[in-house]
Amino acid sequence: MIAGRNFPTEMVYQVFSLLIVFILVHGFYVALIRPRAEAFLAAQQQRLARQPDAVQEQSFYVVLRDYEQEACLVLFFWAAAILAYKGVAVRRQRIQLEEDLLQLPVDMPIGPEDTRGLILRLQALPEENRRLLLPTTLLTAIRRFAATGNIQDTATAVRDSCGAHDDRLDSELSIIRYVAWAIPSVGFIGTVRGIGAALGQAHRAVEGDISGVTRNLGVAFNSTFVALVLSIILMFFIHQLQLRQERLTLDTESWCQQNLVNRLRTRPIP
Repeated sequence: MIAGRNFPTEMVYQVFSLLIVFILVHGFYVALIRPRAEAFLAAQQQRLARQPDAVQEQSFYVVLRDYEQEACLVLFFWAAAILAYKGVAVRRQRIQLEEDLLQLPVDMPIGPEDTRGLILRLQALPEENRRLLLPTTLLTAIRRFAATGNIQDTATAVRDSCGAHDDRLDSELSIIRYVAWAIPSVGFIGTVRGIGAALGQAHRAVEGDISGVTRNLGVAFNSTFVALVLSIILMFFIHQLQLRQERLTLDTESWCQQNLVNRLRTRPIP
């Protein structure tokens, strides 16, 4: 049981999801994006050679074809996979709020003599369910009440347990926040590379051939464009997940307040 409890499931998921995303995105680029982009550029070059005054067309494949855009997409879909994992975990914990873990009559008060039975009932839950927020908070609160017999201390234990869980969830988002920062940074690397390559073609532009300059400036602008769009989308989903996590913590605290703390009695009701 200890080995199962300490097994880094989420870390393994992150590593394998990164490998799978890289394989899929790179395969998509090799099989579709870059061949289509090269074919479009070749056709565009032939068209401009026949009609120098023709307006250059844009292609979705050309916008995505460079290595910086590929890296941005890998990071984006990796972060999306992590967000999906955490979203499923939040949904699973919300479903548990609809369960009656205490299994007591609605109007029955809870006294110190009832705490042992409640603790055993919660400890009888499956290991994977017992580690979730609601059972953990209930166990902490009931043990505090059994030790002190003080209702205010029990309410404080509920609040502290939920607050600690909220802090832990927020810290676990650090890897996703790093990816959201890294995507624009990778796009900026493409911008610097494209501008540097364009400046290297400046002598040809002076001679009248500006194709190299425009092609490399396209690399610079396309990488920035793709990176910023992906970053905006990713930040939206990060904030949505954070909102769901905060609501879960608040709802759990409210559940414990209504179903446990408000029913506690330090002495029998006359």
